[in-house]
Amino acid sequence: MAHLLGGEALHLEYPTHTVFDSVTIGISDGDRIGLVGRNGEGKSSLLGMLSGKIEPNSGRVTLRNGLRVGVLDQSDTLDPEATVHYSVVGEMEDHEWAGEARIRDIISGLVADLDWEATVGTLSGGQRRRVALAALLVQDWDVIILDEPTNHLDVEGISWLAEHINKRWSKNAGGLMVVTHDRWFLDAVCTTTWEVHDRIVEPFEGGYAAYVLQRVERDRIAAVTENKRQNMMKKELAWLRRGAPARTSKPKFRIEAANQLIADVPPARNPLELQKMATSRLGKDVIDLLDTEVSFGSKQVLKPFTWRIGPGERTGLLGANGAGKSTLLGLIAGTVEPTGGKIKRGQTVKLAVLDQQFRELETIGQDKVREVLARYRTTFNVDGKDLTPAQLLERLGFSSAHLSTKVSELSGGQRRRLQLLMILMDEPNVMILDEPTNDVDTDMLAALEDLLDSWPGTLIVVSHDRYLLERVTDQQYAILGGHFRHVPGGVDEYLKLRAAQGSTGGSNPSQSQSDTATAKPAGPSGAELRAAQKELNANERKVSQLNEKIAKVHAKMADHDQSDYEGLGKFTAEIDEYQAQIDELEERWLELTELLE
Repeated sequence: MAHLLGGEALHLEYPTHTVFDSVTIGISDGDRIGLVGRNGEGKSSLLGMLSGKIEPNSGRVTLRNGLRVGVLDQSDTLDPEATVHYSVVGEMEDHEWAGEARIRDIISGLVADLDWEATVGTLSGGQRRRVALAALLVQDWDVIILDEPTNHLDVEGISWLAEHINKRWSKNAGGLMVVTHDRWFLDAVCTTTWEVHDRIVEPFEGGYAAYVLQRVERDRIAAVTENKRQNMMKKELAWLRRGAPARTSKPKFRIEAANQLIADVPPARNPLELQKMATSRLGKDVIDLLDTEVSFGSKQVLKPFTWRIGPGERTGLLGANGAGKSTLLGLIAGTVEPTGGKIKRGQTVKLAVLDQQFRELETIGQDKVREVLARYRTTFNVDGKDLTPAQLLERLGFSSAHLSTKVSELSGGQRRRLQLLMILMDEPNVMILDEPTNDVDTDMLAALEDLLDSWPGTLIVVSHDRYLLERVTDQQYAILGGHFRHVPGGVDEYLKLRAAQGSTGGSNPSQSQSDTATAKPAGPSGAELRAAQKELNANERKVSQLNEKIAKVHAKMADHDQSDYEGLGKFTAEIDEYQAQIDELEERWLELTELLE
């Protein structure tokens, strides 16, 4: 693969700490790289150095001659006086950009809901972000660097962006680097994951799911003492492997190794036990929305619907921006009154809301974290164990030093975690999480999900983070054209309904589902299925044989003269050849498993 962009012996430090110490990395044609790591470890700084916006203290950044690099960072550089039209396509004539299918698709996928002639200064922060992303994507680039591109995109927008990235270049052309906390997106587009930690950049093959597996293996092999962190990641790996096959289809996932690692890991949560505990705390009646509807003036936001929310339910809410999700949450929380129907609440309901505004923290900005925690109970039960508030705080990624920090001095991610902890310690039995993933890195998302696994109450989640929705909820509902409906197939079914709704000009989503179902092509014949199963079995045997060959070569390398670089190079080439064959077999394995589902 041809070299595109890289950094050699990069060193970056600030007066208070060193970010990177002699890091050497490179991007080649065909690379699709996702960056993960805790907040503050240097992900954005690394992107800044590679894009030329941050000058390293030492080392150098190299680019191929004539390389075109497009960057979306977290700053807002749009001209507030410019129109959306000009910001996206510049001075291109309408017939020029309208004649290009790629540009039309970008506009449709990101800014179709915006007034084309509105000035940027009149837009919200989220709308400006989408305009900036569209403006970047309409241009031609050899390398694209994206810092949190999924912020302010809904589930549909994130799905569109993943599809666009995957189709933008041919397999062995172009380069992508992306920082995002959206783990579904990482799996959907990335073939390599770089973990930024402890002043280094550590590469892993595959997307997020493969990264989790390899990180668990790394910790096990190195006999790392971080037992709490390792067990949490093993639990997440167990969920990944036991979930839908699509979650592990993108990376080069080692099935047998994963199964061995999670053999002793119980399911993420016990729904029946949690429901039993929730019922004992809540009773059978929680919140019933009966023939409820909401209109604002002449606009009907929610058409009449009935939803009986039960004890221990874990529900994810789906819907495009402006579809009515916030209105529905307001009905549940009691802050929005229905214009039709009625709402019944159980007498024992104690509801809490984790919103996007940090309202709980506004009045305690000058208080220290330890002072805030002292106002709550001394213990909190998690997984059958009594934890102190400080121990809970540690579980959510705080150090003991943070206990003496003022709330106003915490980072956005730390405030989000403290906000969640305050809610949990207040012991609600019904909890609403409104976009809980904002400002939270992937490690903290895993910790948050782990904590929610043992929470015995009714949980309602609104999030554009598809991974989180599937991970912490057991069912999903959607708002489509004002209709509230159950989507048993989860996010995949929702996206199909949205696509069908768009193709039929906004028809009834139930009708769209019927139309879509009748349009499906006929499935494979019995003979084709038997042939596929036979090939699948042979495929698995070949992979096993190739893995044995690789193990034998590794053994030869261990016994070989380590100063004989030429001989070691031949062994490495042999391993690479075997691995390439395995990669091809795994891709075919995935095709066959999809056919047999």
